[in-house]
Amino acid sequence: MRHTYTTKGTCSKQISFELNDGVISNVSFVGGCNGNLQGVSRLVEGQRAEDVIGRLEGIRCGMKPTSCPDQLSKALREALEKE
Repeated sequence: MRHTYTTKGTCSKQISFELNDGVISNVSFVGGCNGNLQGVSRLVEGQRAEDVIGRLEGIRCGMKPTSCPDQLSKALREALEKE
């Protein structure tokens, strides 16, 4: 199932991804640091959402209370709750 999440407090504006039986695929970010976010997207591809949430949740970007990886963890958690 395809999910779209509007980020809060980051340079990226939106995250979209597919979640099938708890496995992540086709992750893309709108905005943000293109190279870094391509890297994050590729690293989480094929991973279980619960595992990725555990690794990314709470990561901060500078003085911000969140980051793009943290926002991805929030998006994944929300998607899991909907499924």
